[in-house]
Amino acid sequence: MSNGFNGLRVTAFESRRANEIEKLILYHGGVPQVAPSMREVPLSEATEALEFARKLFDHEFDIVILMTGVGTRTLSDAIEGKYSRNKFIEALDQAIVVARGPKPVAALRQMGLKPDIQVPEPNTWRDILEVLDRELPLENKRIAVQEYGISNENLLSGLRERGAIVTPVPIYKWALPENLAPLRDAIHSIAEFKTDISLFTSSQQVHHLIQVANDDGKEESLREGFKNLAIGSIGPTTTETLNQLGFSVDYEPNSPKMGNLVREMARRGEILLKKKRIAFSNGVNTNKWHRVNMIWNKDNNFDPKDITKNSALMKACRLEKSDYTPVWLMRQAGRFLREYRELRSKVPFLELCKTPELAAEVTLMAVDRLGVDAAIIFADILLILEPFGIDLEFSKGDGPKIRKPIRSSKALNSLKDFNSEELQFVYEAVGITRRALDPSIPLIGFSGAPFTVTSYLIEGGGSRNYENTKALIHRDSSTWHELMDRLTDATISYLNNQITAGADVVQIFDSWVGCLSPDDYKDHVLPFMKKLITNVNKNTPIIHFGTDTASLLELMKEAGGNVIGLDWRVDLKEAWTRIGHDRGVQGNLDPAILFTNPAVIRRHVKAILDKAQRRAGHIFNLGHGVLPATPVDNVLALIDFVHEFSSNS
Repeated sequence: MSNGFNGLRVTAFESRRANEIEKLILYHGGVPQVAPSMREVPLSEATEALEFARKLFDHEFDIVILMTGVGTRTLSDAIEGKYSRNKFIEALDQAIVVARGPKPVAALRQMGLKPDIQVPEPNTWRDILEVLDRELPLENKRIAVQEYGISNENLLSGLRERGAIVTPVPIYKWALPENLAPLRDAIHSIAEFKTDISLFTSSQQVHHLIQVANDDGKEESLREGFKNLAIGSIGPTTTETLNQLGFSVDYEPNSPKMGNLVREMARRGEILLKKKRIAFSNGVNTNKWHRVNMIWNKDNNFDPKDITKNSALMKACRLEKSDYTPVWLMRQAGRFLREYRELRSKVPFLELCKTPELAAEVTLMAVDRLGVDAAIIFADILLILEPFGIDLEFSKGDGPKIRKPIRSSKALNSLKDFNSEELQFVYEAVGITRRALDPSIPLIGFSGAPFTVTSYLIEGGGSRNYENTKALIHRDSSTWHELMDRLTDATISYLNNQITAGADVVQIFDSWVGCLSPDDYKDHVLPFMKKLITNVNKNTPIIHFGTDTASLLELMKEAGGNVIGLDWRVDLKEAWTRIGHDRGVQGNLDPAILFTNPAVIRRHVKAILDKAQRRAGHIFNLGHGVLPATPVDNVLALIDFVHEFSSNS
């Protein structure tokens, strides 16, 4: 739970802002070694810039893409050396100007201009193409691309593939520093295993580092040294370069800013370094690895559960005191994380769920990224329906759809007998994750509760009023009860198989049950929840969660569960009193609070912890899942505040 480097030796390759990154590393408790790796060399006589200006004045460009702030200013200065500033500004204003991120925007602002299109973070070439695809037809468009250092061939070819006529406008190129001594010292430190963390803030730094090491005959020892340190990359382009050159990146901030990289590596670097060195010592090639390749102990007799059972979350499930309040977040491996969005852009949701290595990697990614106290397996509550022969479809933006809802006894008879083996991909993902997950971090398996899953099956998708579900309950209770009974038996098997595969805790999501009255819950849900919870492995803690359940808390306790999950609509202190202190509680920050700022989040976190009174059995969580547009920095702040306040109380 450290928020600083704690004396770790941090090597950075920043050049233009070398002094700034050194100060940042010092501020966060690191021992800096800054080795400038690049030098800007202006192109002689600005020939390309002046040719660009001539064509711009003659209206030969429809679109101008400005890639960097420094490049925009350099381009402007070169043109203003021959032409008037106003002439350049007027000509630029006639074209569609695309700014790659905030720095070109700031440079344009100095000229009194605003971009027509601003590419959002992380400002990669893929983001540029995605924005242009959305905003403009590119067929036969004449596009000038202001370049920085080296050509981005992926961007240029992507534009040409879309039918654009592309003119690169190089402004300067990158060269090695005139003084290579700091870079050679850094290579020596890495090769001698004297560096703990390395920070890369551009892809060109990687190329120059390898070039100098190769020239000096040190490349092989440099590569070996990188196996024993944690690598932080500022963003996707730099990460892609590191990967192409044979290095796995251990951390990349959500926002590609130098300050974020240093701060977040200070927050997670010590833990990631420990993990990487354990993997390296156990024979893992950590230059080319994924999280699922982690080996914590080569001893075949090693049982991680001996460590896991003493974790803060497991203690909370047993109502035992721990050193701090454990925190994890529902949907912690979701759309608010850029890494997840990038993966989802390439892999359909169901394919991701059904590919055990990918599901495990996503599960582990959230733990490495956020520093939470539990992992929850990446899956979906409706996967359990497919073995019944239900055709399940996930439409982008529309959520899950069931083409043939079950709303009658005749439709019920069309269901296949449930075969738990058809969900083997979930059990494999659980097994892979448990092997690769830090033994001190519990793994949560989960299912939907029978009511919520059955309601999806009846409604055919999302619902506001659950009219079909409630109608079936009251019109044909025998069909309802048979449906619930079949889903309950299936869920028992499903959860027990996850436990056998390695889940340490299971959570049952009853996301829709708050639509019921207490009487309807008691008559039509409670018997099945009792049956379910009674028949899940008795050595495994159960978290029983529902939303909008203020009127159902006593009944949920009667249904069972070691921990009752609370949404944000109830007061935690009052709810725990109603439930009884012989059960743990989980929750219950409103997810919308994460759209405010750290000061507001801090206040709300403290208020919830104060209501819990540091009583054994509290697990901090949101009142429901992380919302897709949630700022990642606010999520990190939330987790740190929970640890800070609960550790000091």
